[in-house]
Amino acid sequence: MFVGACGAREGGGLQGGIGVTSVAVSSTGPTGGSSSTGGMEGSTGSGVVESSSGGTAVRLDVGDGSDAGTGQPGGCKGKIDFLFVISRAPQMGEPYKSYGTMYERLVASAPEFLATIESKFAEFDVHVLVTKGDNLWGSADCDEECPGPFTEWCPTGEDYPCEMVGKVPACDLTWGAGVVFNAGSLALNKPCGLPEGQRYISSEQANFGEAFACVLQVGASGSYLVPQALAAAVSPKVAGPGGCNEGFLREDALLVVTLMTNMIYDVDSKGTPEEWAQAVLDAKGGDASAVVMHYIGPPGIEWCEAQKNNRVCDLVASFPHRLVTYAFEPTFGPAFDAAADVVVEACAGFIPQ
Repeated sequence: MFVGACGAREGGGLQGGIGVTSVAVSSTGPTGGSSSTGGMEGSTGSGVVESSSGGTAVRLDVGDGSDAGTGQPGGCKGKIDFLFVISRAPQMGEPYKSYGTMYERLVASAPEFLATIESKFAEFDVHVLVTKGDNLWGSADCDEECPGPFTEWCPTGEDYPCEMVGKVPACDLTWGAGVVFNAGSLALNKPCGLPEGQRYISSEQANFGEAFACVLQVGASGSYLVPQALAAAVSPKVAGPGGCNEGFLREDALLVVTLMTNMIYDVDSKGTPEEWAQAVLDAKGGDASAVVMHYIGPPGIEWCEAQKNNRVCDLVASFPHRLVTYAFEPTFGPAFDAAADVVVEACAGFIPQ
């Protein structure tokens, strides 16, 4: 675990830098839980991180109120909403070559992501919400074995929060709701210290870095249905007044979505690419330029765009500002940095409606 040392800068930005050391992840491989076909291990590709952004947006320094040639202030008005939708399937805990599991690489890259935010968006008012590819909580195998003794089917052992079984809030069992207490294989099995009733992290949160590392560890005891979860996370029912994610989405903020899975095909998520994309567009007033879509999965954007009937690739292609990163890169730090460059470009041309 790492501890973030950042407080609120006057005006909502991050202050004091983000102190990070390392992120500890259990090396115990996941067992039990749901699974599906179509894993990406063995896929071929260059592994090169590429981006494709549409339109003719001019690259500008963001956050300074610069005019983008329209007579209106550009630069997202200093606000960015980061939404991570992460697979919780057991395959996320399977090792690849000497790189370790995809899950370990994701969590180990968290300090680099935070450093990118601090270096490129220090003056911005940032929201971060993490959700998972199912509407489950914890591990069904561990639930059945509570209060113990535990077998290999519940590798978290005595750390599993049996006292919460059957008692978690409704939002912990809601599609697309932000996570605040992850449990199960490869999860921390403890609350993440978010403010009461809030399911996202904001710039004002004193323990920003620590809370981010905690919510990021969704574990590997569930499923991989990230596009279905994405559509739910931004829906009026979940993101609107009275919803689990109320307050996360802001009309005048750029939305940056990161989808993460090592399943090359999603054949099980409910809905279609058009419906998923429309849900995101509806959340942003129909403005596709108000969204940056980052897909960590396929070998690269050219591979993704050459596919036919790859539903997640089709979703990503609906947005002009997009990035595709290979799931089997040794680290995701460079990908986050590349995504930040796409965000800078998108911010330069984004005019809140």
